[in-house]
Amino acid sequence: MYKIIIDSCGELTEELKKDGHFVNVPLELEIDGYHIVDDETFDQLDFIKRVEESPVGPKSACPSPERYMKEFEGDYDDIFVITLSSKLSGSYNSAVLAKNLYEDENGTQKNIYVVNSRSASIGQTVIGMKIREFEEQGMPFEKIVEEIEKYTDSISTYFVLETLETLRKAGRLSNVKAFIANTLNIKPVMGSTDEGSIQQLGQGRGMKKALAKMVDCIAENTPNPEERRIAISHCNCPERAEYVKKLLEEKLNFAEIIIVPTAGVSTMYANNGGIVVAG
Repeated sequence: MYKIIIDSCGELTEELKKDGHFVNVPLELEIDGYHIVDDETFDQLDFIKRVEESPVGPKSACPSPERYMKEFEGDYDDIFVITLSSKLSGSYNSAVLAKNLYEDENGTQKNIYVVNSRSASIGQTVIGMKIREFEEQGMPFEKIVEEIEKYTDSISTYFVLETLETLRKAGRLSNVKAFIANTLNIKPVMGSTDEGSIQQLGQGRGMKKALAKMVDCIAENTPNPEERRIAISHCNCPERAEYVKKLLEEKLNFAEIIIVPTAGVSTMYANNGGIVVAG
């Protein structure tokens, strides 16, 4: 038996929710004193409205070690925890502490491994799907750990946002840059670094040009696409996600392309109209 635990920054498709091997551990969100648990009760439209009206913007809190430890209970031989990048959140450190505490109290009969995705959102999701493939093939735990670290190294994450206001309010962007981008309708194409932080890869005047630029970046940096799964998450813009899928299909022959709406934490950063692609 195996279990794949993904913090709630990583969205689960409807198929994964029904799979039985996957579970989300929720982060918590706070905006102007209003607290939100990032689980199935998350109301995306209400949250977006609150973000738009907030002068300071939302904050997030990672799951506690105790919350992770609760998910380690049960009849499982292999347990994998996939967290958003340690450069962006304390979720990874919390999960590692949970593993150490659990093993101190219960021994090491269970195989537990914490994956620093060095990504976020559906970057975490595709790692979980790859772990499932390895488990279903009957691959030994130690070999899965080795292969999943290689796979995580090979993943890139890209995003284009309709607005930079949340990043500005969170202190991840200068006021000047946000003002220029919003005023001139410049949409930066952002991506993950090897270490799991954020960098700018390019930009486009208007959303369609920026999305096309993002797809060009993906095409330039994706070897053997026919062997790879790629995922798209969108914040309240399914038509835009389908447009990106169409652009990707015109450029590259991926083995699989999946689309999923953003959950709470990804909604917080992507904001209304944002698109994230990983694979």
